[in-house]
Amino acid sequence: MDCLFCKIVEGSIPSRKVYEDEYVYAFEDIQPQAPVHLLVVPKKHIASLNEAAPEDAELLGRVALAAQRVAREAGLGDSGYRVINNVGKDAGQVVFHIHFHVLGGEKLGPLNAKN
Repeated sequence: MDCLFCKIVEGSIPSRKVYEDEYVYAFEDIQPQAPVHLLVVPKKHIASLNEAAPEDAELLGRVALAAQRVAREAGLGDSGYRVINNVGKDAGQVVFHIHFHVLGGEKLGPLNAKN
């Protein structure tokens, strides 16, 4: 498989890991859009939320809780943070392995779909 995030999870491409367990891997984004910008990915390859199946429900819950954990560990628990999942090219998905962006460390403006 020629998936960037699968290669990061397996360790063949280096990353700045912030969290890992049996199901989830989280690391710093190399092109941060905020002072804190982390990516949280399931170790299982799922191309996007559109490809998630009912049997992935528990895994996706683990990913959500890992996003909460890494945000808290990055000091964002009290001030707040944003979790974003882009689905498909028109939404800005570039790597087709489901992933969640955790952004924070500054006051984030409102989302504007016209940007």
